[in-house]
Amino acid sequence: MEKDDFDLQNFLPYLLNQAAEESSLAFQKIYKDRYGILRTEWRVLFHLGIYGRMTASEIGDRSKMHKTKISRAVQKLTERRFLTRARDDGDRRVEHLELTTAGEAAYRDLRGIAEVYNGRLDDGFSDEEMRVLRVALRKLAGMG
Repeated sequence: MEKDDFDLQNFLPYLLNQAAEESSLAFQKIYKDRYGILRTEWRVLFHLGIYGRMTASEIGDRSKMHKTKISRAVQKLTERRFLTRARDDGDRRVEHLELTTAGEAAYRDLRGIAEVYNGRLDDGFSDEEMRVLRVALRKLAGMG
């Protein structure tokens, strides 16, 4: 077989995935060890912590997570008593999600840790490098 010269290490989707995994591992360990939650669950928790009462569809629109994953995360967070679900009076298929006191406390705790963690990630770069990186990532994510 002929040697393939495709440069996987510089293939942008591969590189982005590697960077995402590496940069999130330590934070993932914290939320998993402290609260027993998974990635999708912390993302739902943070959306509700930041934006307040939302529906699963609204979380999906903002986060670009699949509705099935959101549904599982909502179920797990409900079991942990981190959020409440209330049916919409006008459309019984819609549920409004809101953090409980325990959910708010977990969010505030993890938010503080996330801010420190984010600062440590920033430390390896100049301010200009971080600005350019964030602009580029927002463009790739369709956010900018």
